[in-house]
Amino acid sequence: MAGGANPWSGEVALVIGGERHVLKLTLGALAELEAALETGTLVELVERFEGGAFSTRDVLALIVAGLRGGGWQGRAGDLVAAEIEGGPVGAARAAAELLARAFMLPEGAG
Repeated sequence: MAGGANPWSGEVALVIGGERHVLKLTLGALAELEAALETGTLVELVERFEGGAFSTRDVLALIVAGLRGGGWQGRAGDLVAAEIEGGPVGAARAAAELLARAFMLPEGAG
């Protein structure tokens, strides 16, 4: 993963194809993610990640939604041959971090 993203606003940086991207799960990106999930809800997705029972489809859906939230105009198919920094493990870590940051309360809130 690359640095420079603002974790307090839910951002995660990831290098894809040698280019740094900022991923963020905006409300629109979350809606797109929910639509992309073939089964289950966002709560179930969080539970899968917390339990380590997520699929590569979950990781890809999260990465695509985060890219979209960061302004990317591509499609999931564009990532099939893309080299992601850290490989599948790096992608899974970025997806898990993105999901956690999307639902994290700011310090002092609550």
